Amino acid sequence: MTSTQPILVLTTGGTIDKQYFDASSQYTIVGTVVTRLLELGRVLHPFQVEEVMRKDSLEMDDADRAKIAARVAASDAARILITHGTDTMTETAKALAGIAGKTIVLAGALAPARFAESDATFNLGMAFATVQVAQPGVYITMNGTVFEAGKVVKDREAGRFVEL
Repeated sequence: MTSTQPILVLTTGGTIDKQYFDASSQYTIVGTVVTRLLELGRVLHPFQVEEVMRKDSLEMDDADRAKIAARVAASDAARILITHGTDTMTETAKALAGIAGKTIVLAGALAPARFAESDATFNLGMAFATVQVAQPGVYITMNGTVFEAGKVVKDREAGRFVEL
């Protein structure tokens, strides 16, 4: 049985929140679509969405990871879902590993949520379910698999996450 305590959803940017404006534009990280995706999924479990930053994960540094970790540590929430770019998701997971007593799940997308054929909605839904039932610790959920942080890498060539 899961707790009815609201799940804190922290957004940090990444592909899940990228938007493409026109043929001459680069992708831009705009306001998060996470709240809308959860509404479209008819999620009934209480949640609160909070933006921490709007960055591509390749632009994140140790100070950004420290900011995310500080926000997680300071929260009263026991269950926290973090949307994050996939390129450095594993680095942020390592930075969160020392936070005890919380279930932390990171998820992202390999294609922007605004694309019809994105994996974003599925990954977010899976992360939302995982954060409700997993034991305290840090996890990454991507493409139908739950990984323990520290036991996963992104295989850039294959375009997927694999267990170590």
